[in-house]
Amino acid sequence: MTLNFRWRYLGCLLMILSACGENPWNNPYPSKDSTSNTYYSSFSERPKHLDPVSSYSEGEAIFTAQIYEPVVQYHFFDRPYSLVPLTAERMPEPLYLNANGEVVGTDATDSEIAEVVYRINVKKGIQFQPHPSLAKDKDGQYAYHGLSRLDLDRVSVLSDFELSGSRELIAEDYVYQIKRLMLPSKHSPIAGFMARYIKDFAPFGERLEAQNLLDQPLALRQTSFEGAKVIDRYTYEIRLTRKYPQFVYWLAMSFFAPVPWEADAFYNQPGMQERNLSLDWYPVGTGPYMLTENNPNRRMVLERNPNFRGEVFPEDSRAKENKNAQAGSIMPFIDKAYFSLEKESIPAWTKFIQGYYDSSGVVAESFDQTISFSSAGEPHLTDDMSKKGVELLTSTKSSISYLGFNMVDPILGGDSKRSRLLRRAISIVVDYEELISIFANGRGQAAQGPLPPGIFGYLGGKEGINNYVYDWIEGKPSRKSVAEAQELLVQAGYQDGIDSSTGEPLTLFFDTVSSGPGSKAMLNWYRKQFEKLGIELVVRATDYNRFQEKVRTGSAQIFSWGWNADYPDPENFLFLLYGANAKITSQGENAVNYQNSDFDSLFLQIRSMPDSLAREKLINEMVEILRRDAPWIWGFHPTSYVLKHGWYGNADPNLMARNTLKYKTIDPYQRMEKRREWNDPIIWPGLVGLFFLILMALPAWFVYHAREKARVR
Repeated sequence: MTLNFRWRYLGCLLMILSACGENPWNNPYPSKDSTSNTYYSSFSERPKHLDPVSSYSEGEAIFTAQIYEPVVQYHFFDRPYSLVPLTAERMPEPLYLNANGEVVGTDATDSEIAEVVYRINVKKGIQFQPHPSLAKDKDGQYAYHGLSRLDLDRVSVLSDFELSGSRELIAEDYVYQIKRLMLPSKHSPIAGFMARYIKDFAPFGERLEAQNLLDQPLALRQTSFEGAKVIDRYTYEIRLTRKYPQFVYWLAMSFFAPVPWEADAFYNQPGMQERNLSLDWYPVGTGPYMLTENNPNRRMVLERNPNFRGEVFPEDSRAKENKNAQAGSIMPFIDKAYFSLEKESIPAWTKFIQGYYDSSGVVAESFDQTISFSSAGEPHLTDDMSKKGVELLTSTKSSISYLGFNMVDPILGGDSKRSRLLRRAISIVVDYEELISIFANGRGQAAQGPLPPGIFGYLGGKEGINNYVYDWIEGKPSRKSVAEAQELLVQAGYQDGIDSSTGEPLTLFFDTVSSGPGSKAMLNWYRKQFEKLGIELVVRATDYNRFQEKVRTGSAQIFSWGWNADYPDPENFLFLLYGANAKITSQGENAVNYQNSDFDSLFLQIRSMPDSLAREKLINEMVEILRRDAPWIWGFHPTSYVLKHGWYGNADPNLMARNTLKYKTIDPYQRMEKRREWNDPIIWPGLVGLFFLILMALPAWFVYHAREKARVR
């Protein structure tokens, strides 16, 4: 017993000392990965759909965009955003046909165009990732296309299938996916929208349903569809019923990425769904990465697709300034990407500070310790962050958050001079620069109109300011004074907030779904802005459904709204104010029910125009009309703040592209050194504690030893 007692403490000491290796004690990853070319990040919510027919969320695009390849993609560096070929030989160009099937010029009017044809040529030699659905036996038959439930008894994950195979990407794979968009069981979020444009879209689905052929991959392949046709092995056509230049942006989304029919046939077999064997769990693509582990309650792992052809890193005008630029190198640069589940922001932030995540957002709880602002309002990192080699990347999002005036409201709406002056006065006093500073930690840019930076037609600098709300002073926009707003209010007949026609104080209503403790400060802030004009703002908080109903019926007076770009074209923002899209008449996205015939006429022109000086001129006219009428308080464009460690390269933000993992680089040796430095264990308190523990135990040991000796005697 004496010997065991001694070895117990010696064993504890050896355990402590043995932990002192090359890797930090708190490293959550296997030691063998310390010097691997691996990217580490996190996700906060389980991805619901990884099937490109249904997937539409940012959290899902983290994975799907690295796996699937549409025919075009966004250039990594270009601003304004531009599209370049990905799997296509060249950029798809529309061919316009009249009612007789004759080709007409690009200057043809919408009424002259009966059909639009996009003929797309796919590059040869592109291979799908290894996958059991493509595996064949020695006789050339698909090895796993005739499985029974009994065959799946020992299968729980995709890797349980012994064989995998591949084949070349062909035009049919793109056509097959377009057909899948209209299957009711897939619940594609763009099916209804695409039915407006793609020829034969809805009738095709009706034919399949009538013949009871839905969800039968072979039937889907063999049923003809006028909207998308295979021309030859590498060529297919998409036919639209009207001119829609923005369609090419949809071709960059995963909805139009290729899916092999074999994958559907494989996953549609009995017993697959209950084992989570589906495209929603195990995608099949041609992209640089493939999903090798799907455990959404713990982690998701992407690994390099061994069949990927390689892609050339693009040229950039800033290449000389960008130490991470590798123009001409072959991508992808990273071999593996780990995404760990982090439901709370603080643990994720802590792991970033420790070096266990390569990048991070800026969490509210540590914002002041991370970001500081110069006297000019420019954000930069605090000294502590800079000393760690952390870098701050900022980018203005292609979105807008605004305050809307209901244009059918008897007080605020309409085209009368009185209501227009009232809206302008309110637009001046609602100080969005202050709102951004207080409630967004400076992460935003006050909007001068509906178009955010990076979108064609956006103008910056003096040329692009809203002269109804701002003056250009000392090289930057300066909001007009409250006194100027009060003068506009006098002209509108509301001096000191009193309606001259009734003698009653002016009371306006702000409709919102915000009613919790966190929103109280902001709602009070809005009240104070209106008080500058003597106007009482009454907040009407309701549940979301009631709020939506108010907006739909035009009974909301003032409300907060926003929009994120589906694609980087001005049409995707200007249509929010197109008269025919008014919420109360068409349930469209014109939530404020704005009507202006001049604006609508110009919108119909620019909607189908290619980007050009002529289109830019018309867009400028439209924006000026909107500024004059002020149907919105233009609000602000949110700014994205991303932190990255020095070992993480090519992290330039591209807020339209989602397939950016292939551009990233990692220096694993620098990361390993920093992890050691930042996670150096402090051993001495433990050793001191162990020493005192031994001292405390010694008297007992001596007593015990003495008793043993006495017993022997």
